[in-house]
Amino acid sequence: MSALGVWVVVFVLSLLVLVKASDFFTASAERIGVYLGIPSFIVGVTIVALGTSLPELLSSIVAVFAGSTEIVVGNVVGSNIANILLVLGLSAVVGKRLITDYDLLRVDLPLLVASAFLLTVMIYDGEFTRTEAVISLAALLVYLIYAVQAESGSHVDGVTPGDLDGDGKPDKKQLARAIVVLAVSALFIFIGAKYTIEALLRMSAALNIGKEIIAASAVAFGTSLPELMVSVSASRQGKEEMAIGNILGSNIFNTLAVMGIPALFAPLVIPHAIIVFSLPMMIAATLLYFFMTQDKEITQWEGWLLIIFYVVYIGRASCDIYPWPWARAL
Repeated sequence: MSALGVWVVVFVLSLLVLVKASDFFTASAERIGVYLGIPSFIVGVTIVALGTSLPELLSSIVAVFAGSTEIVVGNVVGSNIANILLVLGLSAVVGKRLITDYDLLRVDLPLLVASAFLLTVMIYDGEFTRTEAVISLAALLVYLIYAVQAESGSHVDGVTPGDLDGDGKPDKKQLARAIVVLAVSALFIFIGAKYTIEALLRMSAALNIGKEIIAASAVAFGTSLPELMVSVSASRQGKEEMAIGNILGSNIFNTLAVMGIPALFAPLVIPHAIIVFSLPMMIAATLLYFFMTQDKEITQWEGWLLIIFYVVYIGRASCDIYPWPWARAL
C-alpha cells in the first residue's frame, strides 16, 4: 500500500474514533443534563450541541498547534453547511416533518443569522484575530446564559423510569457511570482529532491540494456525523425539538466557539477559496434555515430541497479536489 493509501486509512479510522467517541460523550452529557432538570430543547441547543460539536472543536485546536490554521475556518463553514443542508434535510425526510413549539424567533434564530454575518465580517479581510475571538466567545456566553435562564423551571421530558430512584431523586450510580463515560470518551475524542488532522495534512501534501478544501468537504462531513446521528435519531423518535435545537445550537457553537477558542492560541488564516465560495454558501444555507422555520415547521419536501442543495455544494467543492467533468458541470 502506498503512503497516501496508508494515510487515507488512518484518516478514516481516526475520524470513526472521533465520531464514535463523540457519540458516547453526547449520550452521557445528555443524560447528565436530564438529571439536572434541563428541558429537551435546551438539552439539544446547549449540552447536545456542544457535545456533537466537539469533533470540530478538538480537530480545530489540533490544527492550530500543527501550524495549519486555515483548516479551522474550512472545518467550521463546511460543518455549518452540512448541519443545515444535510442533517436538517435528512431529519425532516426521516421524521416526515419537524415541528417545534419553542419560540425560535425570540432569540435563537436571529442570533444564528447574526453569528453567520458576524463571522463573515470578521474573516473577510483574510484573518481572524484574538480580539475577534474574544468577541465571538462573549457573544456565545450571552446566548448560553439566556437560553438556560429562559427555560429554567420548564417541564422536562425525556426522563425514563430508570433515571430516577424510588424517591424521585437522580440515580447516583447511573449519574456516576455517565460522568466516567464522559471523561473516557473525551480522551478518545482528542486522540481521534489528533490523527484526523495529521492524516489530513499528509493527504493534502501528497495530493498537492489546499488543506482547507479537504477540511470544508471530507473533514466537515465526518465531524458533522454526530449531529447527523443525534438529529435523525431524535426525529425518528418524535423528538423534533431536540433535532432542531441540536442543529441550531451546533451552528452557533461552531461559528462562535470553534472559531473563537482556537484563535486564542494563534490568529487564523482565512483562505480566499473559503471567502468566495463556501462562506456565501453558508450564508445562503443559514437564511434558508431562518425562513423555513418561520412557521415552526419544516416539511419533508423542504428536507429534500435542502439535501439537493448539499449534493450541489459537494459536487462543486469536488471540482477543487478532482477535475471530474460531472463535477465541473455543477
